[in-house]
Amino acid sequence: DPSRLSLSYYSKTCPTAEEIVRAEMACAVQANPRNAAFIIRLHFHDCFVHGCDGSVLLDDTVTLIGEKHADQNVNSLQGFELVDRIKQKLEAECPGVVSCADLLAIAARDATILVG
Repeated sequence: DPSRLSLSYYSKTCPTAEEIVRAEMACAVQANPRNAAFIIRLHFHDCFVHGCDGSVLLDDTVTLIGEKHADQNVNSLQGFELVDRIKQKLEAECPGVVSCADLLAIAARDATILVG
């Protein structure tokens, strides 16, 4: 439901969410500017087919090869470790609140700003 979209969505449930993502992205981009491109590309691939749902971050299961290890992504997508690090910080601050899809969107926005 688009009416539920809001720039302040996490302001009450996890007020430091955007700050956490921004700080982690700033460190990552400072360490390697290519990290910005990795996150933007992950976000694009997440949103490209059926909308932004975090599916690009799914690991393999016994019966399914996740998008991370799908043939077309194996040597193409990077930045999963950075997403994991950001998610770990968000979970420590606000367990079970910030979705992976939102994390990717916020991180991609911040990556774009950080590299101008």
